[in-house]
Amino acid sequence: MKRFDIITEADARLLDIGATVELTAGGVVTPLAKDTLSARRVTVVPAGSFDPALPADLAPPADVRRVTIGSDHSGVALKRALVAHLRSRGLAVLDVGTDGAEPVDYPDIAAAVAKSVARKEGDAGIVIDGAGIGSAIAANKVRGIRAAMCQDETTARYSREHNGANVLSLGALLVPSVEAAIRIVEVWLGTPMREARYIRRLLKIRRLEEQQ
Repeated sequence: MKRFDIITEADARLLDIGATVELTAGGVVTPLAKDTLSARRVTVVPAGSFDPALPADLAPPADVRRVTIGSDHSGVALKRALVAHLRSRGLAVLDVGTDGAEPVDYPDIAAAVAKSVARKEGDAGIVIDGAGIGSAIAANKVRGIRAAMCQDETTARYSREHNGANVLSLGALLVPSVEAAIRIVEVWLGTPMREARYIRRLLKIRRLEEQQ
């Protein structure tokens, strides 16, 4: 992995899209380089914090550009509001339904979202049902998915930073407002997972999946 004392815009332009690089203690990233690194989806971590023995695809993407979202009939209105918000931010959103009041089974929707994320069609997934619990359980049956039901911004941050959640489950009947849901989503999408000690634990989760 490349290590830098200073990262300039010229350096940033030469890095591979989606790469991870190390910055030494006291190192500097120039203002123009920050914009270029963000555009190229490059992750900068403190030197010594990266463990090269860990698979590169364990942690969820830090820079989310594509979101897959779905809900059962109880979450249609909330889903519609979140889709509009995410698209207003310039994110690509894949909406897998449902769109009406006719009852649908939450495991089907959760599976569609989870499989899309597992296939890397989306950098992250959001699934909504009445309480958010059932969808999280169903999504977690898909290999490679770590779904977390979050009711506030604190659990959203922890689910990403500590647990590497790649699917967020929301309860349309539990979240107090659309605005509260948007705040949860913003914190969740904006929290990266970068510490090797946390990522190492994801490897143990992957091994549990492989044992089944």
